Amino acid sequence: MIKTDILIIGAGPTGLFAVFEAGLLKLKCHLIDALPQPGGQCSEIYPKKPIYDIPGFPEVLAGDLVDNLMEQIKPFEPGFTLGERAETIDKQEDSSFIVTTSHGTKHHAPVVVIAGGLGSFEPRKPPIPSIKDYEDKGVAYIIRDPEVYRDKKVVIAGGGDSALDWSIFLADVASEVSLVHRRKDFRGALDSVEKVEELSKIGKIKLITDAEVVDLKGEGQLDSVVIRHKDEVRGEEVKSTDYFIPLFGLSPKLGAIANWGLEIEKNAIKVDNSYDYQTNIPGIYAIGDVNTYKGKLKLILCGFHEAAIMCQSAYQRINPDKKYVMKYTTVSGVNGFDGSKKEAKREVVKSIN
Repeated sequence: MIKTDILIIGAGPTGLFAVFEAGLLKLKCHLIDALPQPGGQCSEIYPKKPIYDIPGFPEVLAGDLVDNLMEQIKPFEPGFTLGERAETIDKQEDSSFIVTTSHGTKHHAPVVVIAGGLGSFEPRKPPIPSIKDYEDKGVAYIIRDPEVYRDKKVVIAGGGDSALDWSIFLADVASEVSLVHRRKDFRGALDSVEKVEELSKIGKIKLITDAEVVDLKGEGQLDSVVIRHKDEVRGEEVKSTDYFIPLFGLSPKLGAIANWGLEIEKNAIKVDNSYDYQTNIPGIYAIGDVNTYKGKLKLILCGFHEAAIMCQSAYQRINPDKKYVMKYTTVSGVNGFDGSKKEAKREVVKSIN
């Protein structure tokens, strides 16, 4: 059995930053994640996409943000159970919890923090009968490594931000990028739409609207897609391609956590944001995109804030007889569990005789 002070379900940016905040309070953390590596969606779905709203970083790639967070928490030696999904939770007589994963791994902690982002997620797949035959054989629902598409022909389907952004990005990577959308109007950011239109005019993106991909072809490996136009005169066309990437978003699901007795609202966990982001079950918290409350903003930076507040509450729950006096890291530095010490330099500006 794995024992820890705080058990965090979800190793995305919010969960990782919670490790740092807990470490400042001398609390040990262990994280469970169904993905095979830390980072959540930032690692699994868009590691090469830039993020622009992280304080102090005018621009940072999602994967680099995860790398920085992992470096930041290294002194606090967190444990990880990766590639396993949290399935059941059992409250003990002392009000602590035992969480068991899909592989039967048991974890014991007085505090459980759910930081699972959108929960477990599955891509929304287009209704193409043959699509399963080409999965991992030319069909991809998530772009993990853009270099896979270097000098290849790519057909992207979708009309939202993800389809627009990846079309723009791959225009400088693939030999040919075609964006197929069933309408003429897109539902993504205006600047992205304008950028796609500009790239279309100079021939870097083949923009195909009022149309949809209805069939896939190839012997064991995808080599073409069938595009059906709304214009009956144009009818159907067969377009050669190396890859077909339908980007219709993700279908988020809480999974087994939905059966833990937590108060759920629209597939998110209700929390008390006026105090500490605790759920209706004392000792279980929810932070990041997985929670909901009045005025909720699903931003990474908001998840960081929630993690800091949650850790203060968790400390008091774990140490009810201790009073913690918060000190800024500029004063106290960072003392890692591994013996490391980071401390701000103290320079004498003026001596008083």
